[in-house]
Amino acid sequence: QVQLVESGGGLVQAGGSLRLSCAASGSFFRINVMGWYRQAPGKQRELVARITDGGSADVADSVKGRFTISRDNAKNTVSLQMNSLKPEDTAVYYCNVYGGLTMMSGDKFYWGRGTQVTVSS
Repeated sequence: QVQLVESGGGLVQAGGSLRLSCAASGSFFRINVMGWYRQAPGKQRELVARITDGGSADVADSVKGRFTISRDNAKNTVSLQMNSLKPEDTAVYYCNVYGGLTMMSGDKFYWGRGTQVTVSS
């Protein structure tokens, strides 16, 4: 059984910083991509940032220059450093992993339960 455990959410004033972390535990054979998505009330879930096992990262235009994603392959962890936070960054942030459990199995998406980030103006 696999599990993604997020931490680091909370309440912060506009202009402040938060760091989200996610640890993937369980019997992953490989983890290709780790990332963060977010969902604000009344909106669809959207990609914030993702990073491959080789270190190649994609960051949404809305957070580019403010958010940085990093990954520790040895520990199966991914972090999101969020600086210069804005009220529009308020959302539930979900950790996401794309990987496989065995050598022969296909890759699929796994999700954490989410952590709330609230940015006050």
